[in-house]
Amino acid sequence: MSSSRVLKWVTGGLEAILGVPILGATIVISFLWLPLLVMLILHITTLVLTKNEGGSITGSVLGIVTSCIAWIPFVGMIMHIISAIFLMIDAAKPEINKTDFV
Repeated sequence: MSSSRVLKWVTGGLEAILGVPILGATIVISFLWLPLLVMLILHITTLVLTKNEGGSITGSVLGIVTSCIAWIPFVGMIMHIISAIFLMIDAAKPEINKTDFV
């Protein structure tokens, strides 16, 4: 399993946790919005690795947007849930090796 795929599973799982209504808000607020910064860094790292491996970047881009606007109540919760879904769908897709087409 590639490193970008592992990071998609990790970031997708973390986004799912942050998307839980009371739990996610409690985590974000109690740590003074630091989890949003950590998630932004993880999404950027995932995006770069995925881009280098030629994978789908949709979930990572959505995660970056989510990290930037998640401080807005309810909008953040919905965006975390949507990002988690996209990241986990991307992570679950079978990997296609570029060498298979050469």
